[in-house]
Amino acid sequence: MRIPRVHIAQTLNVGHEVLLPEQAGEHLARVLRLERGHPLILFNGDGREYDAKLTSLAKRAVSADVLASRFVDRESRLPLTLAQGIARGEKMDWILQKATELGVARIVPLVTERTEVKLDEDRAARRMLHWTSVIAGACEQSGRTRLPLLDPPLRIERWLESLIDRSDLRLALTPGGDITPRTLPTMSHGAVLCVGPEGGLSDHDIALLGQTGFLSLRLGPRILRTETAGIAALAALQTVQGDW
Repeated sequence: MRIPRVHIAQTLNVGHEVLLPEQAGEHLARVLRLERGHPLILFNGDGREYDAKLTSLAKRAVSADVLASRFVDRESRLPLTLAQGIARGEKMDWILQKATELGVARIVPLVTERTEVKLDEDRAARRMLHWTSVIAGACEQSGRTRLPLLDPPLRIERWLESLIDRSDLRLALTPGGDITPRTLPTMSHGAVLCVGPEGGLSDHDIALLGQTGFLSLRLGPRILRTETAGIAALAALQTVQGDW
């Protein structure tokens, strides 16, 4: 029997009833057509899974009883940060989803010289809500109990200033990079991977990254799209020094 996993952004307590998010409740009741008593797994990002069962399937109020909890660790032993040049529309959703499935610990949406997506304050706030929902859905699917941190969009210059005290290995993905995943130094403190948007990182971006200690990483002889490049690089890093 399939047991759905549902992310719920609130405190969960064993022995208490909890109201599920409207979208999740609609999916369980109207799409999956589950009945009262059906088991669920809930999680809220605290590293635990909560066994639960459906108790109410009202039209706009689906609830569940929390029965038990247990600590579950499915996080990568290699802390990875993806600094991704903001891509258009569904491409960015795809990147966030797959990066989460691959175990990334932090995601930083970057505004680079070639970023085509324009975000004012209101639009950025709406995007953050949407992106958080995408990440939560990827955690539901992949079994993660902790959501990767999602930073608000930052210009690349401001982001680089914030890295002063960090000791992660710094990698910028470029077609003409000097190193490959097989020749990487040991990532004892994890790694930060910077990937450009459509059109890639500009010469100015690459110069800024080089000035702040980023190594130039290449994946092979072919030039990859932005929605492929970062995901392929994360998979390679997980393979050579992560939990694959």
